[in-house]
Amino acid sequence: MQTPPPAGVDTTQDLTTPSVAPTHPSVSVDALCEAASAASGKSISPTLYNVDLAPTKREGRSWTSYSIFTLWANDVHSLGNYAFAIGLFALGLGGWQILLALGIGAALLFGLLTLSGFMGVKTGVPFPVMSRISFGIRGAQIASLLRGAVAVAWFGIQTYLASVVFRVMLVAMFPSLADLDKDSILGLSTLGWAAFLVLWVVQLVIVSFGMEMIRKYEAFAGPVILATMAAMAIWIFVEAGGSIAWSSNNALEGLDMWRTIFAGGALWVSIYGTFVLNFCDFTRSAVSKNAVVRGNFWGIPINMLLFGAIVVVMAGGQFKINGTIIQSPSDIVQTIPNTLFLVLACLALLILTIAVNLMANFVAPVYALTNLFPKRLNFRRAAVVSAVIGLVILPWNLYNNPLVILYFLGGLGALLGPLFGVVMADYWLIRRGKVNVPELYTASPEGAYYYRNGVNPRALIAMVPAAVVALCIAFVPALAAVAPFAWFFAASIAAAVYYFAADRTQQLEDRDGESIAVASTH
Repeated sequence: MQTPPPAGVDTTQDLTTPSVAPTHPSVSVDALCEAASAASGKSISPTLYNVDLAPTKREGRSWTSYSIFTLWANDVHSLGNYAFAIGLFALGLGGWQILLALGIGAALLFGLLTLSGFMGVKTGVPFPVMSRISFGIRGAQIASLLRGAVAVAWFGIQTYLASVVFRVMLVAMFPSLADLDKDSILGLSTLGWAAFLVLWVVQLVIVSFGMEMIRKYEAFAGPVILATMAAMAIWIFVEAGGSIAWSSNNALEGLDMWRTIFAGGALWVSIYGTFVLNFCDFTRSAVSKNAVVRGNFWGIPINMLLFGAIVVVMAGGQFKINGTIIQSPSDIVQTIPNTLFLVLACLALLILTIAVNLMANFVAPVYALTNLFPKRLNFRRAAVVSAVIGLVILPWNLYNNPLVILYFLGGLGALLGPLFGVVMADYWLIRRGKVNVPELYTASPEGAYYYRNGVNPRALIAMVPAAVVALCIAFVPALAAVAPFAWFFAASIAAAVYYFAADRTQQLEDRDGESIAVASTH
């Protein structure tokens, strides 16, 4: 006999596909788990399941190909990416060479992100739950916390960088505020604190409304960013007299040129090494696999080539004007002579940076914390905790300390390649896409993903040699020549070791999570 669902839980459902009904905030996690257990026939654990970690229902998913395209329309055009691509110009690559480097990276990313995105569409689960498949129901904490730790630090840093642009805009509008930008309180001026806290609150408010609000914000910001960057490129092109310099004075040739092209393409993939891990956080609400393919196609190879063209025009145009190489579009913004246009450009960069921060650096730690304390934290509460951590670490001091960026964030980032290798090898090569979704939420020792005390030792063993290689490449000067390819070495080694070490005696069952799913707009 099934346990009757608790009061307050709607039991209206399709009799052919029983499911957990939409939940109300007043319904406890224990009550939700009882309803899920009754619907699925599995013992769903409150230490593994809540409304934010549950699979999303297929019906009502709202992330279309346009939603996914706008993710990339925002993230690709981030200030950090512009700084990286303009750096290729400074290293001696010319216009077509920069486009080729970005094109190589884009082609690889299209494949990797599409495979990663398909996992979210099929299972409907976020990354911390997805990683339970390969690491075990408890071992997944390692994977999600590594991803979340990198993200929460960068959330604070990116908010600080956005606040710098905000300060430029405020001083342009109200020159008297410049006096508040001369003191220092814990490393930041009074105006700096005000700008940082305003942006901090804005992001927290957006995230507190959940993934659907993030989708709407990304959809709004995408066209704004594309139009702004295109307008800035056109302005520079006109200022340069209708032509640009196609390379700097130290143009590379021969073997050095080709090595830098392929290194640039590899680093372009490495930049997205974090995102290929938790892309399922977004595609779990995608309407179909086709939506992922279309969104990725227009958002990655097509959009990245447009991004490359804008970079070439900006860098080449500015170099022709005065022989200098800019570091990012913010350098161009500060030279705009018209205050109104300067303010509008700054506002667009703020919209962009918030959009990038939300998708790349805020969602991951929110899900990681929710996964760590599912009975105490929901999406909104975890967002507050993540934001507070991003504030109390005083991220401007981290950003201004190269050793912290290199050894702490660089070291953690080097471990994301091995994580990706294990997760993808397990899902695609060992299981061939077969997942028993309800078993991801059971703490029973007989569960498919319990392994050994909730941890898959084979996954951890596979990570060790890959992590050693990744860290050596990242920090040993003698290996600097292969450093741009560190992510590929680490991911490939982890995938290969796991492929040969994996347990092939498992009984693989493919079962969807509709019986315990919740509405995708939660």
